[in-house]
Amino acid sequence: MEIERTGSDIEMEREEEDDEETLLLRDRFRLSAISIAESEAKKNGMQASEPIVACISNLAFNYAEHLAKDLELFARHAGRKLVNTEDVILAAHRNENLSLSLRTFCNDLKAKEPQSDRRRKKSSRKEDKATTSALEIADL
Repeated sequence: MEIERTGSDIEMEREEEDDEETLLLRDRFRLSAISIAESEAKKNGMQASEPIVACISNLAFNYAEHLAKDLELFARHAGRKLVNTEDVILAAHRNENLSLSLRTFCNDLKAKEPQSDRRRKKSSRKEDKATTSALEIADL
């Protein structure tokens, strides 16, 4: 006896898998943030309270989620399926120091890239503006 699966059943399964992946990612992110906070506190001769560290890790994860959505929207607005460094710099435009640091870092990366690689990659004007760092956006 075969059980027929409807489109809504498959969609619900995907949502559950996405929720599980998000929870796993959040937990790993949180553990990393806690580890960094404890390491920095120890390095500076301080102690970090658990509620504060947990709050900071949750805040950082929420910021990362919003940043990911913004980057995806910037790339789609530009007609691309890939997020590139220009999208990241655009997302940081309100923080002048961060934006300047990111631009400097990108320029340093471009300068270190071998000349022969740069020539090979020049296939269109749009791709010239994109740097070597890119992230594929999944279709929704």
